[in-house]
Amino acid sequence: MKAKELRNLSKEELINKEASLRQDLFKYNLQRYGGRAEKPHMFKMLRKDIARVKTVAAELNKKKKA
Repeated sequence: MKAKELRNLSKEELINKEASLRQDLFKYNLQRYGGRAEKPHMFKMLRKDIARVKTVAAELNKKKKA
């Protein structure tokens, strides 16, 4: 997911997107510690996507305050 795509979303959509990504990360962590991680590259990718969502949300908050 690109930051440009995230900047077009509203605050509520960003919150929903972050929740969805966190659920996916939780699911993959269960697989990892269960010993059957099929897609180990997804851990890093999901963490980065969550960070992007948080960054864009912080930018929106900063714009509202200014």
